[in-house]
Order: sequence, then structure tokens, then C-alpha cells
Amino acid sequence: MRRVSIFGATGSIGQNTIDLIKRAPDEYDVVALTGASNIKQLAEDAKALNAGIAVTADEARLPELRAALQGSGVEAAAGAQAITEAAHRPADWIMSAIVGAAGLAPGMAALAQGTTLALANKESLVCAGNLLLETGRAHNAEILPVDSEHSAVFQALVGEPMDAVERIIITASGGAFRDWPLADLPNATLAQASSHPNWDMGQRITIDSASMFNKAMEIIETREFFGVDPAMIEVLIHPQSMIHALVGFNDGALMAHVGPPDMRHAIGYALHHPARAHLPVERLDLAAIGTFEFRAPDDTRWPALRIAREVMARGGLAGAVFNAAKETALDGFIGGHLKFTQMSDVVSRTLEQMDASGGHIDATMTLDNVLETDQMARKAAWDAIHKLGQ
Repeated sequence: MRRVSIFGATGSIGQNTIDLIKRAPDEYDVVALTGASNIKQLAEDAKALNAGIAVTADEARLPELRAALQGSGVEAAAGAQAITEAAHRPADWIMSAIVGAAGLAPGMAALAQGTTLALANKESLVCAGNLLLETGRAHNAEILPVDSEHSAVFQALVGEPMDAVERIIITASGGAFRDWPLADLPNATLAQASSHPNWDMGQRITIDSASMFNKAMEIIETREFFGVDPAMIEVLIHPQSMIHALVGFNDGALMAHVGPPDMRHAIGYALHHPARAHLPVERLDLAAIGTFEFRAPDDTRWPALRIAREVMARGGLAGAVFNAAKETALDGFIGGHLKFTQMSDVVSRTLEQMDASGGHIDATMTLDNVLETDQMARKAAWDAIHKLGQ
């Protein structure tokens, strides 16, 4: 049996991973499940999978988790340190699906034991790509991409030399507001931003899709994971969300990965890699689909794409600042402190502030420096939010 752990088990990626594992329960020994505030779901899954331990990030919810697990034999724990400790428990395959910078430390701990890390936490690569990848190499750990776009690129590159690659094209649906008049965007509501036309995802990533901050993160993630020049990375708006990425080669060929908008494909590929296994996803009827649409992205509508390229040009810890500011700006929008279009203003102002105040962006990339920069950037972003609200 393969020993597996799922970090971020109660989110959409975690639930899709659990769906696949429940279909073949005799093949997996579940070591650890972690979640945040959805204690009912965490406990139900931990009991159903007979997990060794269930951990909630919210320390105040530990009594609730213990009560929900009483008599099951599943250990309960809480807090960030407990999650990192769970990542040290021996496992053959670990899903990293915690949302935000909070997923970095557990991911690093998992790699330190030389395991296979299925990486859905894009913030880890954005904040500390070099650090994460070097840790993996130092411990002979394998990192497999679980973002649909990066899984698609990874699959298109199987058997191909990187020096033959000319460009990598990642696609974006355009989110909820791809066809809205620009003049209407400042008035977009939280409910409108929280509805995705194609994917069934959590609220935060759905809003990030509407603002294209999710795609901005993926541009940086592509540079880090595949080690390509930023100029080789392109973005295309593809409303159907069926072509997830394309790789262009030096002979002019384009290799496209086509599949339904179902995260179980990318998760399943990582779960069974290097083999392919039957997955319960839709089989596309291309004749019925008829046409795939593409259009160039508009940086005026989605300034996050421009900011991502500025972050890559700055280098250093700019990615950590970018991610912290993006997460804080999203909190500001969800909390009603910002308009939809002001999120990009907060991120730009935070990058400028952190670049000008003591060289924080140029600090050496260590886990401590990344986490310290993350906290400083969040404070700077809240300052920017308050100034915009005046």
C-alpha cells in the first residue's frame, strides 16, 4: 500500500484527491489529513479513510475536532506547527493543497523526507521557487505539478528535450468578467466575482481567476518549475477551458494538452505517475464541441499579468511580496474594503513600498526571510488598503 497524506484536504483539490483515493481504498494508507475550519468534513474524511492523524490549522477548533474523532482511533492536532510536524510523518506521496503561503513550510518538511510532493500550492513556487526546488534536489524528492496548466505542460514535455522548447502557452478562461465592459468592473460585487463559468473551485481561487491574479501566479510558477526565460511564457484566453496548455518547439510544432475542466485529471496524473490510470472524468466529444476559441489577454482588463512580469524582472523575494500583497488585497475585497479593480493597485503599491524600504526584496532566499518578508508585505498591503479607502 502507498502511504499518502493530503494537506488542504477540505478544499476543492483535497476533496478531489480524496474522491480518487476512496475509489481504490485498498491501495492507500492515509497518514495525515489537514484542513482549516471545516471540522465536520475533516473528521468525516479522516474516519472514512482511517487516517493516522487529522490536523486543523485553527488551534481554537481542536476540542471540536477531538470530539468529532472520539472513538475512531484517529489522532487529532491543531496549529501551524502541528501541520508541519504531520508533514514529517513518513509518506510516499503528499498532496500540497493548502491555500496561500501557509503551504510553504509543510511542503518543505515533506521534501526533506525525500517523498513525492504533488504541488497544488502555487504560492510555494511563487514565494520561494529556488528554495523549494533546491530542497527537493538535495533530498532526491520528486515534485509533480498539480495545477491543470502546469500538469499539462509537464505531460507535453515527456520525452522532449528542454533545449527544443521555444515557448510555453498557458491558457485562461478569463473568469467571471472576461466579457464585461471595462467601465463596469469597479462595480463588480463579491457574489459576481465568486462565480466561475467553467470550474468548480473555492471562493478565493475563483475571485483570483476573475482578476487573473491566479494566472499571474501561474506565469511565475511556470518560470520557476520549468526554468524557462519569462519571455518564452505566453497567456491565451480560452473560454472553453479544455486546452490547458501548449508547448511550442523549435521545429514549429505545438503540443497541446486537451481535457475536460476537471481537476481530477491533473491530480490523478500526479497520483499514478509515471503510469496512467483510468480516471472518472468526462471523455470529450470534439465533434460536438466544434470550435475552440482563443484571444489575446488585455493588460488593461487584467493588470495582474503585467505585474507578474514586473515581479519576475525584480527577482529576489519579489514573489513573496507579490503573493502576500495579493492575498491581503483579496481579503480586503472579500471584507468590503476594496473595489474589485483596486486589488491590483494594492499589489503594485506594496511592491513599490517594499522595494524602496530597506532592500527587503533583495534579501537572501531562506525560509525565515521568506516568512518574515511575507508578514512585512501583508502589513504594507493593509496600509495601502487603508490609504485607498480614505
